[in-house]
Amino acid sequence: MEPSKIRNFSIIAHIDHGKTTLSDRLLQTTGTIAKREMQEQLLDSMDLERERGITIKAHPVTMNYRAKDGLDYELNLIDTPGHVDFAYEVSRSLSACEGALLIIDAAQGVEAQTVANLHLAMKQNLTIIPVINKIDLPHANVELAKQQLEDILAIPSELAILASAKEGIGIEEILEAIVARIPAPVPTGAPTMQALCFDSYFDAYKGVVTHVRVFNGEIRAGMQIKLLHFGKTYEIKEVGSFNPKPYVRDVLTVGETGYMTANIKSPKETKIGDTITDARNPSPVLPGFKEIHPMVFSGIYPINASDYEHLKVNMEKLKLNDSAFIYSAESSVALGFGFRCGFLGLLHMEIVQERLRREYNMDIIATYPSVVYRVFLTDGTEKEVDNPAHLPEATYIEKIEEPIVKAFIICPNENIGDMMSLISEKRGTFDHTETLDTRRVMLTSLMPLNEILIDFHDRIKSITRGFGSMDYEHSGHQESEMVRLDMLVNAEPMDAFSCIVHRSKAEGRGRALAAKLKEVIPRQQFAVAIQGAIGGKIIARETIGSLRKDVTAKCYGGDVSRKRKLLEKQKEGKKRMKSFGSINIPQEAFIEVLKTST
Repeated sequence: MEPSKIRNFSIIAHIDHGKTTLSDRLLQTTGTIAKREMQEQLLDSMDLERERGITIKAHPVTMNYRAKDGLDYELNLIDTPGHVDFAYEVSRSLSACEGALLIIDAAQGVEAQTVANLHLAMKQNLTIIPVINKIDLPHANVELAKQQLEDILAIPSELAILASAKEGIGIEEILEAIVARIPAPVPTGAPTMQALCFDSYFDAYKGVVTHVRVFNGEIRAGMQIKLLHFGKTYEIKEVGSFNPKPYVRDVLTVGETGYMTANIKSPKETKIGDTITDARNPSPVLPGFKEIHPMVFSGIYPINASDYEHLKVNMEKLKLNDSAFIYSAESSVALGFGFRCGFLGLLHMEIVQERLRREYNMDIIATYPSVVYRVFLTDGTEKEVDNPAHLPEATYIEKIEEPIVKAFIICPNENIGDMMSLISEKRGTFDHTETLDTRRVMLTSLMPLNEILIDFHDRIKSITRGFGSMDYEHSGHQESEMVRLDMLVNAEPMDAFSCIVHRSKAEGRGRALAAKLKEVIPRQQFAVAIQGAIGGKIIARETIGSLRKDVTAKCYGGDVSRKRKLLEKQKEGKKRMKSFGSINIPQEAFIEVLKTST
């Protein structure tokens, strides 16, 4: 189709504001999906997405629409995630578009992630079409949503389209606005074909399937192409688009999005953000996306050691589908061979682990999550540490800097006090407070990333009864008194339970871990000490009592000194056993503790 009849757009919003429902209605209205094939959350193809009601992957789909001017248009939609941990998916999708629908829930108004996603779209110079969704709800406040649109986002309220994706209200107006307001794609003017790889996945039969947006020229089967990042040449086997299932096409022209398969067998050979061009006459590189830096690290190990190679292959395939996920090999005394993995946040970590279990049938265990610390040594060198095992001895450390995030928390007015207490408890400092409307405020604070890893988001939701929301951005590093907490079992350090914590919180964490280990480690023939230690100082201790054989059972009456003699002999034996004995902790104990820690 000629470029003037093509529109590329994305849908952006806060989590649960109705993006996926709206995309379902657009597919239905344009006749892309037959009524018999229609189902809720059509573009959310993963079981995980359906269960949790969230979008994890960006989903491209091509629709044909006859506008009121009588012309046929090709609309390429990319449905994007709303959660802060998947912002990279959003930025990749936006780079393949010229416009975006910004969805605002009429009942909840502008939320933290609405603002963040809008900023991402504005950086790409996209045309924004605001849509106030869910106007059919009894507690919808359209006027307030319009006011927030102007006050918080600086978008004129008269541009907003009122809609209800669930009831099908305003869908025609949205489609007409896409055709009228979003500009048609313009060729870059490069001498030959130029396309951007914005996503990919692995197919057992076709190999690597690459999602592409054509910026110049055209792509068709049989062409010789070159991936500029790796410099390798391939022959295209098949090109096509999604509706939402893949279907084969003869050619993809300027402005169109779709997929291509070539004889790319290894996931390592493709890079998200790479430029695809003609092999004989290469074009210049397109601006891709910035390299993503993981914020949270965790070890992932196979429960069965023989599954290590299998896990390695599956992680490679998963990385192809989720380029924000990184990993490298590591080993642990307790858990054997595994991988040190980097994630964008805690939900991202949870989703990756769940996908490995479900999609690739892997039995895995994850260690306690940690962040990347900057360690300045006394000899003047600087070192980045994401694994507690690699932290140097305290005598060699001059200072440790931990990553800080700027957190934007939106909460109802009546919860300000509780929210401030929570931020203080997590070692946060307040920057400023903004009043959004008569009911809600936005607190801006600086917090250590380490403190918001585990339960911070859940605590916000429980304090505000589900009305609070949060977004954060990286805000540099600050010096902190961080220490390594080691757990010792019978004076032997257990590396799987080591963690880097702030000195003020080390004692509480040590006590909690020691109590949990006491529950899961089986009793031995001698008493076992479980200790939490910082360097040489013990800060927490639990003792597992010994199993005791009744050595006096054979004594029937007689002098009490006989019994005493036997008990003393047993005592000597236990003392000797303790000095030589080693404890074999079953892997189930490690798994049990790590499950409750994360």
